[in-house]
Amino acid sequence: MPRSVKSLGGPRTISWRVRVALLALFIVAVTTVLTTHTLLTDRFTENTRNRAELRLALYSGNLLSELRRNAIVPQLLSRDPTLIGALNSSDYSNSTQRLISFVEEIGAASLMLLDSDGRAVAATDRNRLGSQHRTEPYFVNAIRASETLFTVLRRETGGYLFAYTRRIENQGQTLGVIMVEVDLQKFERAWAGISDAVLVSDSEGTIILSTEPRWRGQTETEALATAPAQSAIQRAIQATADWATVPADAYVQGQAVMRMESRIPFRGWRIASFTTYESVRDKVNGVLALEIMGFAMLLALTFYAMSRKSTLRMMLFQRESAELRALNVRLQREVAERERVQKSLDVAEQTLAQSSKLAALGEMSAAVSHELNQPLAAMKTYLAGARLLLKRNRPDEALSSFQRIDDLIERMGAITRQLKSYARKGGDAFSPVNMGEALASALSMMAPQLKDRKLRITRALPSEPVQVMGDRVRIEQVMVNLLRNALDATQSVDEPEIEIILAAGETATFTVRDNGHGIEELDELFEPFYTTKKPGEGVGLGLAISSGIVKDLGGRLMARNAEGGGAVFEMQLPILTPESDIEAAE
Repeated sequence: MPRSVKSLGGPRTISWRVRVALLALFIVAVTTVLTTHTLLTDRFTENTRNRAELRLALYSGNLLSELRRNAIVPQLLSRDPTLIGALNSSDYSNSTQRLISFVEEIGAASLMLLDSDGRAVAATDRNRLGSQHRTEPYFVNAIRASETLFTVLRRETGGYLFAYTRRIENQGQTLGVIMVEVDLQKFERAWAGISDAVLVSDSEGTIILSTEPRWRGQTETEALATAPAQSAIQRAIQATADWATVPADAYVQGQAVMRMESRIPFRGWRIASFTTYESVRDKVNGVLALEIMGFAMLLALTFYAMSRKSTLRMMLFQRESAELRALNVRLQREVAERERVQKSLDVAEQTLAQSSKLAALGEMSAAVSHELNQPLAAMKTYLAGARLLLKRNRPDEALSSFQRIDDLIERMGAITRQLKSYARKGGDAFSPVNMGEALASALSMMAPQLKDRKLRITRALPSEPVQVMGDRVRIEQVMVNLLRNALDATQSVDEPEIEIILAAGETATFTVRDNGHGIEELDELFEPFYTTKKPGEGVGLGLAISSGIVKDLGGRLMARNAEGGGAVFEMQLPILTPESDIEAAE
């Protein structure tokens, strides 16, 4: 009987089939692992890049908000009568205490008052009293200029000083300089708590803020070149570990990272972050390990099945009943295993759904934080101004500031309702804005005030859409300020009339004309605290803020008296052409 089996070639046939099955299993395993590795690497890398872009947009917005919030402080303090009186009388006994009372409300790092000789006569840091700053750039430039200046100066300790300075004048005489130091190091401390490396460079490419202290004062190329040299063994290990990753954007301390960069719309600053690929590798390797384990189990089951099949053939007639019982037990185990796997799959699906909800919630929170950052900063500034007015016994004017805060709260509510249309991916803060739609939104917000007045509103709009590159919320804020000024100017007119014109040419021009009594002093119209209203009706900050917004958007805000009476306000913004749209997309 054994001879007859050998003559039939049974063992040779089984051996050939096993070889084919093993080869096919090996090809399928290699193809599956390579395909999975490529697809998951691309997917997880893209997810990591999107999260890095979102964080970079949030960091840029917070940094810009801090700078703009402190920019108006020197202009306000330079008009403070107490500080002006102290410089005139050389009596600084209460000046330091007054600055200390301001610094907590403003949120600046420190305040310092310098006399005309550059000596610190008042400071929130009492250790700096009496120090000389006559040769410092921020003092020299402020004495020569009549506007607020921003200075970046490297400290001897290695960090940088960020300060706004402005000259204090009284009746054409220079009395001294007020200095407001901006605390940007707090962002470095906050960024240091995450896994990314973040740096901020000025227009010349010099790093002025960084989570890596040794990078400050260098260019990005020089900073990345300071990584310690690797040995041959370390380079071999690194090459082996990165054998299938995407090409690295840069190397930080010998480790491959992806680099993200964004522009900060402030003096040509740029912000960049470096994110490691460790999370991508861990996720991909985890999935690959499961796949390899599955193929190993499949291979083991294949060998087991083959050996089992041979054994069953040899004991087919002798152990038929025992085999049937064993087969029944195995089937029961497989059913139980399938039920357990099905339950585990249901739990995994629920966990994945919850993770997706949390990710969406995180993105929405970041968008809300970014969009509401500017109104919150403005509310804080108005609160600080109101406190100053109350301390000066001017409660009526302080009530006007509280009314502006109430308007901002309403505006924040509109932002949350329109969040889906305003949400955008990380990058520059500007996006294409349809001026006609922005005007419609502004008129909608002004509807309650317009209904209370009997006036004639004439609108002239082009047939084609007029688009600009900017921030729609801030453009609507300027439109609302101009319309509110027109309403106030026509209160005492028998037949009030407001004319609104939107035109497109070399620039996008938005014009508001009223038939009021006109403007008496055009030169001081956009200065803070200049107002023609009665006491208690306004503090004169609306046009100053609007002018700053238009200037930030690359345009200009002008005013003139109309020939037939009344005033004309004109906002000009760079129009969005196809060429500029392509550049913005790049």
